[in-house]
Amino acid sequence: MNHDSRYLESILHHDIPLTQEMGLKVLDWQSGQLRLQLPLAANVNHKSTMFGGSLYCAAVLAGWGWLHLRLREAGIEDGHIVIQEGHISYPLPVTTDGIALCEAPSAAVWKKFLTMYERYGRARLTLHARIVNAGSDEDAVTFTGQYVLHR
Repeated sequence: MNHDSRYLESILHHDIPLTQEMGLKVLDWQSGQLRLQLPLAANVNHKSTMFGGSLYCAAVLAGWGWLHLRLREAGIEDGHIVIQEGHISYPLPVTTDGIALCEAPSAAVWKKFLTMYERYGRARLTLHARIVNAGSDEDAVTFTGQYVLHR
């Protein structure tokens, strides 16, 4: 785990205590990708698969964490990130620990987001996250969230 990963995990556990109860771990932040891990044992439902609410939370946090770290890299620390809207799909059950991934939007989308924030003190960014079963690359969950950054 690198310094940024430890930093984000500390922020999440301190500011969003639920993440500790869920057993959420920040696996890594590199090359514009954030990876989180959610253990099945702490998030299991009555069907011995991962609870849908936990999966939704992990997907939202993957986007929130990605944006938090990327803004920090860009030297922007005066804003507040909120999720404005989210859409989720659960095509497969999560039967092991879940790995939530969020990758960077295009460079053009990122540049427009930063320009809007600098100009108006508020900007929206759509991010895509997915969750896979540990050891698999097949999407078990897909999520699209619209995040707002405001001063």
